Amino acid sequence: DRTMPLSRPTGQISEAAWTSGFREMTEPLKGAVGCLGVAVFFAMTIGIISWQALEQSPEEWVLRGRSSGMLWERQRGALLLRALPTGRKVVAIMVGGVPAAEPPPPRDSCWHDGGQFCYAWEEDAELRLSLEPPPAPGTECFSVHWTPLRPDVMLKDCFSMANISWYGGASVHSQRWPLNSAESHAQPFVSGDFSKNPAGYGPVVERYFLASTGVTVTVAPDVPLFVSLESDRHFCLGTPAGRAVTSLRYLLCVNLVPAQSATPGLSASLRSPIWRYYGPAGSAAKIKRGLRALARRLKRHRLQEGILALGEHCTATLAAAYHVPVEQRRRHDSARAWDPSLISPLRLSITLSPYASIASPLFLRSLQDGEAASYWLSLQPRFGGCSVPLLTTWRGQLCARLNVTSEAALTWYLARARGLRQALGATYMVFEGAEGNAFLEQAVPPPAELVCDQYIGVLAEALATLGNSTVISAGARSSHLPLFIQMSPLRSDWSHAGLKGVVPSVLHYSLLGYNFFIPDAVGGSLDGDTPGDPELYVRWLQIVTFLPAMTFSMPPWLCCDAWVLNLTWQCIQRHRDFVVPLIIKYSEEWLRLGYPIFRPVWWLSPTDPTAFTIEDEFLIGDEV
Repeated sequence: DRTMPLSRPTGQISEAAWTSGFREMTEPLKGAVGCLGVAVFFAMTIGIISWQALEQSPEEWVLRGRSSGMLWERQRGALLLRALPTGRKVVAIMVGGVPAAEPPPPRDSCWHDGGQFCYAWEEDAELRLSLEPPPAPGTECFSVHWTPLRPDVMLKDCFSMANISWYGGASVHSQRWPLNSAESHAQPFVSGDFSKNPAGYGPVVERYFLASTGVTVTVAPDVPLFVSLESDRHFCLGTPAGRAVTSLRYLLCVNLVPAQSATPGLSASLRSPIWRYYGPAGSAAKIKRGLRALARRLKRHRLQEGILALGEHCTATLAAAYHVPVEQRRRHDSARAWDPSLISPLRLSITLSPYASIASPLFLRSLQDGEAASYWLSLQPRFGGCSVPLLTTWRGQLCARLNVTSEAALTWYLARARGLRQALGATYMVFEGAEGNAFLEQAVPPPAELVCDQYIGVLAEALATLGNSTVISAGARSSHLPLFIQMSPLRSDWSHAGLKGVVPSVLHYSLLGYNFFIPDAVGGSLDGDTPGDPELYVRWLQIVTFLPAMTFSMPPWLCCDAWVLNLTWQCIQRHRDFVVPLIIKYSEEWLRLGYPIFRPVWWLSPTDPTAFTIEDEFLIGDEV
C-alpha cells in the first residue's frame, strides 16, 4: 500500500470551521467584535488626521525667488508673499472663484520650469505663478495669472488690510489716505465724474496699488477689471462673468520704489493765481464787460498778475461771437473783436470739452457733411446699415462725444482748439470731460481700442501736442505727459468731501505720478454745510499756498474782512517766491528718479506704523 504523506499544520482555521463557529457565537460576543472593528477604524482615521496636522505645514511653498517667495495657506485658501530669509509676511491674498478648501498639491504641472508654478482647479480656473525680470535693481516680481475654465467663473482676489496700509488705485469721493477706510462696492475700474456718480471712482485711475510693507500690485492694462474697497478688511480685484472667458493678470513686486516713468514733464508750474470768472454770462458783450470789471478790481488790490479762467459756456459764447473765419474777417466789425489787452497784464484761460450738443451747429454740420460716424463715437450696426452716434449727457444736455480713434477727428479737434486759443488770445486751455467710458455707461461693449480707460490715454497724448500750458480733467496711464491735471470740485465744508479731503487728494495724485495738479478753488466749489465761513476760507488758502497752483472762485473781498485780503496777497507772494522754485527743484528729481514731489510722512519714517495713517500732513521733497 502506498502511504500518503502527512500534512504539516498551518495554524489557520478553515473557512467552513470559521463560518460555523461564528454562527455559534452568542449575540453579545458578536456586538463586541463589531464595536472593536469600529474602534480600530476610528483610531486609524484619527491617527491619519493627526499625522497630517503634525507632519504637513499649514503653509506650503509654491514658488521661491531670491528675496521672497509665494506660499499657499491651506486653511483660508490664500496666497501669501513672504520676504526671505526672515519669512515676514508682506501680503495675503484671499482667493475667490475657486474652491478654497481644495489646496494645490505638492506636484506642479510646470515642474520642468523652476521659475513657474501651475495648478488647475478642475472645471473652475487655472493659476500660473511665475518669476518675472525685475524692473529695477533690488526688486523681485511675481506674475499672477488666473484663467477661468468656464465663462461663468468670476475671478476675485482680495488683498488683506490687516496690519497693512494700502495706497493708490482710483480717486474716490471724500478721498481717504490710506485707502483702508474707503468703501466702494464692486464696480468697473474706470474713471468717472463724481457729479454723475458719487459712489463711483473719480477722474484719476491707475492700476497701481502700494502697500506699507513695500509691495506693489500692478494690473495689466487690457484686463476688464472690477475693484471693490471694503473698509479696514480688504480690497478686491475681480473680473466680470459673461460669455467670454476673461483672465485676471497682475504683477506683485517687492521693494519697488513707488515711481512713474521718468519721461519729460513740465518744466515749471503755474506761478500766478487763477481767478475763475463767475460774472454775467448771457452774451459775449456781458462777458467782456464782466472780465474788464474783474481785472480792474484785481489790479486795485495789487493782484494784477494772474489768470482769468472762463468756463466752457463762457468760452463757447465768446468763440461764437469772435472766432470768425478768415474769409469773413475783413467784413467783420473790428469794434466787436475780443482784445486780450483789455485785461492785461492778466492772462486768459479757456475751457473746452470733447462733447458737442446734438442741437449745436457743430454737430448738425457734421451730420450734413456725412462725417458724424468719423467725428463722434458711434454704435456699429450688427447687420449692416449706417453707424449711429453714441449719445450721452454732459452738463445736462444730450451730446455726442469726440471719436479719439479717428485721426481725422483728432486733427480737426486740435485745429479748432488752436484756432480758439489764437482768436481769444488765451494762454491756458482747460479740457474737461475726459473721464468716463461712454460705452460702459450704457452697457454697450466698447471697441477694442477703447476698453477700460484708453479714451483718456489717447486724448491726453493728443492734447500734449498743444504745449505745456494745457490742463486736463482726468488721468489714466498719462502721468508722464506734460499736462496739468484739474482736481475734482470739493464741498465748501470741513469734511473729507471738502477741506479735509485736500491733503489726502494731494498725496494720492502725487503718489500716482500726477505732481502737477490744480487743486479746487479756495473755499470749495460746491455748496456745503458752511458757505461763506471766513475761517474755512483762510485755512483753505493756507493749504493751497504750498501746492502747484492757487485757484479762486470767490475773491477774498466778497467773503471776508480786509485782513483776509492782505493775507491772500501775502500767500500769493509766498507761493510765487518760495513754493514754486521748490516744486521746480523737486520736479527734476521726479524726472530723474521717479520720486513724487509731494510725499507722505512715511517717506522719511518708513518703519513707523503711525506714519502710515497720517492724512493731514505732507512733505515737499524732503525739506519742507
